[in-house]
Amino acid sequence: MTFDVGDQSGRTAIITGANSGLGKQTAIALAKAGADVVMACRNLDKANAAAAEVGPGARVEQLDLASLDSVRDFANRVDRADLLINNAGVMAVPLRRTAEGFEMQFGTNHLGHFALTTLLLAQEKVADRVVTLSSFMHRLGNLKFDDLNWEHRRYDRWRAYGDSKLANLLFGKELAKRLADSGSSVISTIAHPGYADTDLQSHTESVQDKVMVLGNRLLAQSAADGALPTLYAATSGKARNGGFYGPTKLFGMHGAPGPSPYRKIADDESVRERLWEASQALTT
Repeated sequence: MTFDVGDQSGRTAIITGANSGLGKQTAIALAKAGADVVMACRNLDKANAAAAEVGPGARVEQLDLASLDSVRDFANRVDRADLLINNAGVMAVPLRRTAEGFEMQFGTNHLGHFALTTLLLAQEKVADRVVTLSSFMHRLGNLKFDDLNWEHRRYDRWRAYGDSKLANLLFGKELAKRLADSGSSVISTIAHPGYADTDLQSHTESVQDKVMVLGNRLLAQSAADGALPTLYAATSGKARNGGFYGPTKLFGMHGAPGPSPYRKIADDESVRERLWEASQALTT
């Protein structure tokens, strides 16, 4: 399965977590189409190895989304880009905390990307689109605004992952509204990969890792196919500000990219605004 991203010559994309999985496949596709790719990654050894596969259009820059100092440093030193693809993430990890004490999944998947995006936009360093990766698992999310970082509840790794992915969707939608209201030419789109075979599913540090590896072999589409909704959201002329895109077959798990259904809470402006304000307070 393929998606024609068109000629990307002269364009630059910043992709977080581009050293493996969906991010790496996104980088390969954009570089093949002529784009320059900034691979924003925590692990430089893995990133440099992946950059060799992406090709001469790739450049590695260090970014640890679990550290706001790292996010600020990256935002200050990186050059202007056409695309910002908020791809990096962790899934169903044991309870851990970021440098600032945020729950690791909410802190990395949402707050790190929230801080990165708002900093780059404030510096006018994104010219065209912001693409934020969510998941069909956003349907598990149930944000508790009095305990976003799981400090007062018994930790549930899958619920926390769902929270972070719901936050990604709410953020992408709210960003789209704010960009439009400000008269900006930049648009915000959101994508999800369906069920894709990546190493994201191998960090629970439990027996669930083995179960998910088996599931990947039997049921998942490839990481390259899982990256197609991201590429659609990033390059398609049919992608709209605030649009949510994913696979269009097998209940959104496989298939060619296109518009995807989502929980309607993402259209609730009061919830989106509340998350934005809370995220801003935590990251500034």
